[in-house]
Amino acid sequence: MSLVVVGSVAYDGIETPHGKRERALGGACTYIALSASYFTEASIVGVVGEDFASEDRHLLASKGIDLEGLEQVPGKTFFWAGKYSDDMNDRTTLRTDLNVFADFNPKLPASYVRKPYLFLGNIQPLLQRDVQRQMPALRFVGGDTMNYWINDYRPDLLEAIRSWDFLLINDSEARLLSGEYNLRRAAQKILEMGPNTLIIKRGEYGAMLVRRDSLFMVPGYLLEDVFDPTGAGDCFAGGFVGYLAERGFDLRNGNFDVHELHRAVIYGSVMGSFCCEQFGVERFRTLTRKDIDARFDEFRRFTAF
Repeated sequence: MSLVVVGSVAYDGIETPHGKRERALGGACTYIALSASYFTEASIVGVVGEDFASEDRHLLASKGIDLEGLEQVPGKTFFWAGKYSDDMNDRTTLRTDLNVFADFNPKLPASYVRKPYLFLGNIQPLLQRDVQRQMPALRFVGGDTMNYWINDYRPDLLEAIRSWDFLLINDSEARLLSGEYNLRRAAQKILEMGPNTLIIKRGEYGAMLVRRDSLFMVPGYLLEDVFDPTGAGDCFAGGFVGYLAERGFDLRNGNFDVHELHRAVIYGSVMGSFCCEQFGVERFRTLTRKDIDARFDEFRRFTAF
């Protein structure tokens, strides 16, 4: 089953207590597609500039990612730079250059239109809605958002998520969107906004999956060393939707085993943990599905009682 991922492809400048990278491949779309590619065919919709390196394009293609929807235009690729605190729970943005991403208008190739799965990355809600309207055969659609869209584009965002099957956000975004501090009340309020499934990411503390009739909570995977948490949340998203796509999941008919959703959350957590083991996307150069399944089994043993 094929997954279309829409969002940013970027270069990142990253500094953590373990070192520094001046220019590493990044962007939400990149991380999500790389993570999902271990489970299903992933297709990117994004934009890059003339400076996008051939070796980075090769890395994505080597994982089987369809790049027909990756548009290259005159100008420079989106660039972000940030520095993490000593405990890496906080980061300071040092620079954000939108460059060609400032005028991003997602263009779906004809070969993408009939694909069954869609993940809408953190972009303008009106653009998210426009992409969804172009794909009439979806078996599930969902995505994420951020504080900026919640605060400044709330009506557009609420209209967008009304027709989503799932929303994947972090705990501070859930509180902001719902107006509730308690996460259980926040989750129930967000489910009333449209999505039938809500995933709340809690960083090193794990994740929650909430539906109207069920609640599932999982801890974070305990790493000995966290080199770089950049992209971990997006890798969680890629693992979650990639596993569901691999299983041919249909979130719209309601006829499914909810435990498959729970397994998807675990695979999301596993993919997020691997992301943190090296800088940027470096871990994906050597990561195998065997590694992923082994950590999934380890997660199962750690949480069984």
